[in-house]
Amino acid sequence: MSRVKRGTMHVKRRKNLLKRTKGYKWGRKKLIKAAKTAVLKAGQHSFADRRKKKGDFRRAWQIKINAAAREYDLSYSRLIDLLKKNNIALDRKILADLAANNKQIFANLIEKLKK
Repeated sequence: MSRVKRGTMHVKRRKNLLKRTKGYKWGRKKLIKAAKTAVLKAGQHSFADRRKKKGDFRRAWQIKINAAAREYDLSYSRLIDLLKKNNIALDRKILADLAANNKQIFANLIEKLKK
């Protein structure tokens, strides 16, 4: 049986690992054991945070809507309640965009809801 030398793959694996840890602090960017752990943890965080990002956006939209609604003496919860009672199906992303960029349309919407 012929001999298999694996040096090239060993070096390639380490190089790819260290490439992924570029920009990390201290030994985590240059020591193999520490780099492996750092890459594994980074992957776990990125996976979880992709799901957390959805909630972060929703919270940001709620803050924008609340701030805009307060200008018209209306709270966020009251605004959402009025939207549901009037069967207006606008999601928070659209409402936040209207509140930030199209103040006149948002004002018209609130006036319609108050009647």
